[in-house]
Amino acid sequence: MHRLHKGCLVLLAALLVGMPMLSLAAAPFQLDDLQKLVKLSDPQLSPDGRSVAVVVTTPVWKTDKRDTQIDLIDVATGARRALTRNREGLGLPRWSPDGTRLAFLAEDPKTKKSQIYVLPMDGGDAVRVTDDKQGVDTYAWSPDGTQLAFIAQDPPLNEKAIEAHDRAFRITDGNFLLTKEPAPWQLWVVPAAGGTAKRLTEGKFSLDTVQGGMNASVTPPAWSRDGKAIAFTKYPGPYWGPSFHSVIAEVPAAGGPVRTLVDAQTSDVLTFAPRGGRYAFLRPRGGDQNNGNAVYVGGGGGAVHDPTAALARNFNAYAWLPDGKALLLQGELGTRSVLWEQPLHGKARVLDLGDIEAGGELSVTRNGEIAFIGSTKNHPGELYVMASAKAKPRRLTDVNAFVDKLALGRTESVKWQNDGFDEDGVLTYPVGYRQGQKYPLVLVIHGGPEAASTVRFSPLPQLLAASGFMVFQPNYRGSTNLGDAYQHAIYRNTGEGPGQDVMAGLAAVEKLGDVDTGRIGVTGWSYGGYMTTWLTGHYNVWKAAVAGAPLTDWVMDYTVAYYQKGDTYFFGSSPWTDAGWKIWREQSPITYARNVKAPTLLMGDVHDSNVPLINAEEWYHALRDNGVTVEFYAYPEATHFPHDIVQETDVYRRWVGWMQKYLK
Repeated sequence: MHRLHKGCLVLLAALLVGMPMLSLAAAPFQLDDLQKLVKLSDPQLSPDGRSVAVVVTTPVWKTDKRDTQIDLIDVATGARRALTRNREGLGLPRWSPDGTRLAFLAEDPKTKKSQIYVLPMDGGDAVRVTDDKQGVDTYAWSPDGTQLAFIAQDPPLNEKAIEAHDRAFRITDGNFLLTKEPAPWQLWVVPAAGGTAKRLTEGKFSLDTVQGGMNASVTPPAWSRDGKAIAFTKYPGPYWGPSFHSVIAEVPAAGGPVRTLVDAQTSDVLTFAPRGGRYAFLRPRGGDQNNGNAVYVGGGGGAVHDPTAALARNFNAYAWLPDGKALLLQGELGTRSVLWEQPLHGKARVLDLGDIEAGGELSVTRNGEIAFIGSTKNHPGELYVMASAKAKPRRLTDVNAFVDKLALGRTESVKWQNDGFDEDGVLTYPVGYRQGQKYPLVLVIHGGPEAASTVRFSPLPQLLAASGFMVFQPNYRGSTNLGDAYQHAIYRNTGEGPGQDVMAGLAAVEKLGDVDTGRIGVTGWSYGGYMTTWLTGHYNVWKAAVAGAPLTDWVMDYTVAYYQKGDTYFFGSSPWTDAGWKIWREQSPITYARNVKAPTLLMGDVHDSNVPLINAEEWYHALRDNGVTVEFYAYPEATHFPHDIVQETDVYRRWVGWMQKYLK
């Protein structure tokens, strides 16, 4: 599962009649191809728009690690050269305001703690400018390029007691896997040339939160345009559970008292406009956690308002356009991942990206050039640039060129109606599809639930398509791609309503005439695992199921997972009160485990603090004790999904293999 803070009834006739058969001369996408996929992330345009720094991550099978480096790519020619090599924990490249230096995070080889390094672009080695004992989480350049503001965690609260072997700690809002009470994160500044860091904040509040063995994605500090103040997201404390009470605060860059800048709770990700004194920030629309993230704008002498209100949908990311009068937004629109240009007052415009699906990491220069990572139906992520918001995207990289030589399953949108909603999903056809032939169907249900399946290239559906399956990825209520009303409809209806959405989508796919209705499997990870267990306990149409990191018991999940109170916005109550006692249990798949008949494969990570493995343990014993065929495999990791290439490959191998065993 993932929490945002902050998973047609008829296709066009042209898709059904005369659909070309994919060439069988080319090899399909296989497990070995997972090892070749290169990931690009965090693109950062230089201030002059001539270059892009981007993080390049390549899996290394022999060592079961990932090789990460920062590359510099010339915008005019696409020429690429490595700026860093042989560094661990590499990421977060950021240009100095004048473009003469590039900062980044990397592990110090001796301490293994993440520190800020600054690389001069006219030659020379990168210089480490911080020496924080706990390590740096994130940072930002001052407008004049002389300082860096950074966020780092305080030492352990009971450090002296721990040294004396007294390791007991207080339990409050943490997950059951914690082994100590986390200290808060605070704000510091350090000279960009290196030197003594100065602390700017202290207290019980925190600038980051902990998720068991993993930190949350921390929001960088934001310098005011005059460099006199630094804004940050202020959480009540270091635990993620109460993080919905966050506000935006600011502190003088020279030191002084902290004051609240935005007092609306659940506010996050503030940035200052390049001109005009305004600022923008993310907040669930109206403060309702069941709505999508809106982008609010304040400052500049005006009242805080939501320029995205007319769109009434979720946005994953935003960036200011250079005139300070409009925003660039990213989110899902149906089964597409798109960009909008949103004036501060006026109607938004969807950018013309052609067949490109835009990712959520955006970079915009002072001249209006844009960089992002994009993919298509048949090609994984590559780096794209646009000369302006009105220009067409231009691809700069070809790091995944090998995919173009493979035979892939055709991917299309499918739409239907249910319960008063216009709903959608993604359908991938088997490699070598022949019209008139019947195929087994596998549902791959996204997690979240605040997420969405789009038509972008996705490895798992292609692996299943290569094995001769049709693959259906439904967007159920709670998904972020169909507007606030659809996303909000999961409130107090976390299982039954989404289940009906999925089944209505399945009926729409079956009406296309290609599905062997006697061979249908259901699968998913995280909230997709929750939906898998819910569906197998309510509908007896499944011949097999794969549930990865499934939430099976809301009550237990609330009690032991890192988000704890985050679950309450689905139900409006605690499961331990009279108001919540019944509904939390009615919406838990474990209540209906005795109904399950489908052979089920369970997988998960042992130290997952998101959906703790105890959920899958409970499901495993319930199925086994009722005579259902069930197998259960766990990975000794502290993540929500294995991140190393060997175990990631193993997950997909078992996933596809289970469907082959029971649907073929």
